[in-house]
Amino acid sequence: MSEVSRARRTALVTGATGGIGEAVARSLANDGFRVFVGGRRVAALNRLAEEVGGEAVPFDVAKEDEVEWARAVVKDPLDVIVNAAGVFGLAAVTDTDAAMLERNLRANLVGAVNVTRAFLPGMLATGSGLVINVGSVAGWRAFPENAAYSASKFALRGFHEVLLEELRGTGVRACLLEPGAVDTPIWDPIDPDAAPHLPDRALMLRPDDVARAVGFVAGLSPTVTVPLLRIERA
Repeated sequence: MSEVSRARRTALVTGATGGIGEAVARSLANDGFRVFVGGRRVAALNRLAEEVGGEAVPFDVAKEDEVEWARAVVKDPLDVIVNAAGVFGLAAVTDTDAAMLERNLRANLVGAVNVTRAFLPGMLATGSGLVINVGSVAGWRAFPENAAYSASKFALRGFHEVLLEELRGTGVRACLLEPGAVDTPIWDPIDPDAAPHLPDRALMLRPDDVARAVGFVAGLSPTVTVPLLRIERA
């Protein structure tokens, strides 16, 4: 990375081809960040990178070798990490098989752990930086048919709490964002409007709502920390 590019604050956003991740990448770019956009859909990632003036870093957060490759491409240190990659699905406990549980845990928990572990040493070396983990209302509140998803998001909250303790006094900060339901394409195969126990899409948060929250936290003074931020539709 050149000295010119390092003069700008840098951010890595995972899950950048999804609704929340893409909105976050665009928002941070608008705020002047040089944004590395991470994801698995290469064509969509390249288009987004071109549109925001960033750099595409195609990798799977759940695969350690690919995360290490991404770290070598980005070249430490980062100013902000946004762990927005994730999956979602609904199933009753009796229909939640091992494959569904593993898919949620790998994408929603293991991915965030892998990325944080890879890039955190660079932040610690400089004594600055911010890790933002995108959790969910399902990480602190139980909902029917959320067994696998809630297990992964509750676990992410546990990981985040440990991270907070280990970062005390280092100058590196961490924030867990826990939004309510967000209207993204992840709901398309589910059609929540047709299910009485699910919120209507019109009443959900928008990806830009979460992106603005990320921008708010990222824009605070390095001496100010927001360990937890819950976002709800009014």
